[in-house]
Order: sequence, then C-alpha cells, then structure tokens
Amino acid sequence: MPTTPLLLSIDQCTTSSRAVLFEKDGRCAFIAQLEFKQIFPHPGWVEHDPEEIWSTTLSVVRDAVAASRRMNRQIASIGITNQRETAVIWDRHNGKPLYNAIVWQDRRTAGYCDTLKRAGHEPTVMAKTGLLLDPYFSATKIAWILDQVPDARRRAEAGDLAFGTIDSFLLWRLTGGKTHATDATNAARTLLFNIHSNRWDTELLSLFDITATILPVVTDCAADFGQTSRTLLDESLSIGGMAGDQQAAAFGQACFRPGMIKSTYGTGCFVLMNTGGTAVASQNKLLTTIGYRLNGQSSYALEGSIFVAGAAVQWLRDGLGLIKTAEETEAIANTLEHNQGVYLVPAFTGLGAPHWDADARGALLGLTRGTGIKEIVRATLESVCYQTHDLFQAMADDGVTPTRLRVDGGMVSNRWLCQFLADILELPVQRPVQTETTALGAAYLAGLQCGLFDSFQDLEQNWQLDTEFSPALRADTREALLEGWHQAIRRVRSAPST
Repeated sequence: MPTTPLLLSIDQCTTSSRAVLFEKDGRCAFIAQLEFKQIFPHPGWVEHDPEEIWSTTLSVVRDAVAASRRMNRQIASIGITNQRETAVIWDRHNGKPLYNAIVWQDRRTAGYCDTLKRAGHEPTVMAKTGLLLDPYFSATKIAWILDQVPDARRRAEAGDLAFGTIDSFLLWRLTGGKTHATDATNAARTLLFNIHSNRWDTELLSLFDITATILPVVTDCAADFGQTSRTLLDESLSIGGMAGDQQAAAFGQACFRPGMIKSTYGTGCFVLMNTGGTAVASQNKLLTTIGYRLNGQSSYALEGSIFVAGAAVQWLRDGLGLIKTAEETEAIANTLEHNQGVYLVPAFTGLGAPHWDADARGALLGLTRGTGIKEIVRATLESVCYQTHDLFQAMADDGVTPTRLRVDGGMVSNRWLCQFLADILELPVQRPVQTETTALGAAYLAGLQCGLFDSFQDLEQNWQLDTEFSPALRADTREALLEGWHQAIRRVRSAPST
C-alpha cells in the first residue's frame, strides 16, 4: 500500500465544484464533482449563489477526505484553484455575502468601462495591470455591488466588508474566517493590482472608488494560507497552494520555461504563454499577467481569453436540447466532411480577445434548408478552434511564433476537436496523459509548499504525452474555412474593428 501522502486540490470552476486527490506522480486517485446553478437575471448578466458554491465545494471536499481515509492515506496539503475575476463581497462578522457572485462572463458594467475609456484612463490601467478596461475583470463588479447594495459603501469604509475572488471566499470559509488572502495570479485579474510593483495600487483604487479596507492580503502561489477549521472536516489540514484556474493549468502542464504555451478548453478557452521575468506588453489586445509568483519573484505570461468554448456545447445540451451529452459531439462531427458553410459565433456574453467587444452577441450564420443538428454541432466545435486561431494570430502579430501547443480541459477528450485545432492552427497539438491540469497545478503548488516536491524538475518529470495531433488539412481548405469565420465575426461585431 502506498505510504506517500496525497494532495487535495479544490477546483472551483464556472459550472461545478470539484475536489481531486492526486498521487505525487500526478496520477488522479479520486474525483468528486457537483454542478451548481447558473443565474442570468438580465441579458448579459451572469451570477452565482456564493452559498451554493460553498456548499458544493464543502460537499466534494468532504467526499475526498472520506476517500483518503478509506485508502488509509494522509493528505499532505490542499491547493485551491478557481474561476478568476468572479467577485464576491461578504460581511466580515457573519460571513454572509451581500449579493450574488458576479461572474467573469458578466457584462453589466460595459457602460462604466466605456466611460472610463472615453475619459482616457485605459493607458494607465494597462501600464499598471497589463489588462484592458473591460467588464471581464473584477474592479467594476466590486464598484457595482458597493453602489447597488444599500449602505454597502459605509460598511466597507468601516471595515465591516471583505472582497474576494472565489479563491479568497473559499479560503475564508475553510479557515473559519481566520484568513483573508489571495495569491498574486488572482490579484492580477482585478484591475486593482500593479503587476510590476506587486501590490494593490492606490491610484487604481481611487479610479474605481474602492476602499483598500475590503481587500485581501496578496501572497505567493505557494504559501502558508492557514489550516482548515476542524469543525468542517473533523481534522485540520494545511492549505499551501493557490492560483487562478488558467495559471494553475499552465503550472500543471509544466510550462515553466519562457516560450512554453498551453490552452485550456473548459467553459471558456484560455491561451497562456510563459514570458519569464519579462512582462511583455501586447500591441494586439492580448493580456499581460502574472503566470505564478514563488519566493517573491513573479513569472509573467501573455494571455488570450475566449469567453465561450465548452459553454457553447452546454448551450447545445441544456439550452437547445440538440444533444444529451457533450461526448456525443465527437461522433456527430465525424459524420460530416465539411461544415456546409455554417458558422456559430458564440458571443453570448460579448467577444473576448483579441476583439474585446462587450456588446457583440452570438449568431448562427449560413443556414439553409439542408442545415440540421449535425451541422450546428460541428459549427459549435469549430468555433472553439477558430477563436483559438484568432488568439494565435494576435500572438504572431506581436512577434510570438509558438511551435507546438499543449492542451487540457474537459473538451480535449474530443479527438475530432483536437485534430481540427491542429489543422486550423497549423501546429502540432499535444494532449497529455493527465488532462486534469488545472486541479493538478494547484496540487503541485501545495506540494512545493509542504516539501513533497523539491523543484520544477520533479514536476516536469510527471508530464507525459498521450497523443500528438499533427496538421493534415489542405492549405486552401483551411484558408476558405477561416475566411468564412472572419466574415461571420464581422457580422456580429457591435462596431467596426479597430
């Protein structure tokens, strides 16, 4: 029986909460997962109930702890990874949220962002944070809650309220209110954190009219985040790792060297390229962000963010009822030789990088009497690959030319998707044996903190290739498909491209 302790990863996603137990070699020993409700109060608004996030998280964590006991294995440490940018404000005294969590996909503050842009603030924001002025990020969500909830601003100034992204909210609850902290990768997504000085920025706090009293302490990604309350799990476990989901996925993919690049296909799609100690400023609307921070030193990344990837497949299943399971889409796509001119632009909550059009809306284009469920399903899968191509084109325009791509996330179990991605990108696409890389990255960070791992080399040795997908599409076919996509994008834009 193995005697090496396990690592417990809390992976709080946009649509579900998961707890994963990992062996030291990166193999998964146990997974528990619970979905929770998506709340859409108005068009373009997306919310979650923080209490449901907490209850589902606590439930799966308890399942994982119980599983470790059945295996007679200890848990060395806990790592937390989370949907980024989603904002929660709660009462410090009773822990109750003031309002639902406003999700990263939410676009309600688009007008506020436009006002700040017209006032000329975006260059300063970009220089300090590496981010654009967009509703995607946390600051305008925080300001909205403080403005809309009665008496919230007075309570914030009095020190009675706490803000956090989901990692911080879960940490508060797990430690019984003893730890109000976040890590540098999550802080870097708020529009309030200076990624160069590594601290909350007073000028940005003033710009968004947010008091510093509500902010968490910012730490390294591997740090002492405290202990779980014994009343929750009947034992006290250390929490030693934390990173936003996309940075955690890059860490789990062992993208430790500058130039290494990964793309995660979950609810959205996110491409991250390690740029090392240099914060590369994109000229083509990509984001500059912190990839991870260890021992007080930040490693930076260039990122492209797509708001809807797997969420489009979920829409086919839950919204339209065209499929019963996501797994069906691979077989359906394989039955067609061509997309028949059908394109889905899944701009359900606007367009992310490199377009950054908050007012764009989704469209299904190219329909004929011959269009059926199969064509719509294939167009949905294709849209994920086309959007990834747009990100890679922006990187190329910035002078970055990747030679291969490591992929992960739930969607990459679909072989058809991976092959079409390789065809459209004209790059080898590498799918690892362990595709649970987001949860794995958080586990690795916790393992570094508790001494289970000594170095990056230990983690690099765990990465194993499952399948490499090589480009096989004719160049003229590829160009025709992309031209159809670009026409579709132009038709959903709220304003001409700049």
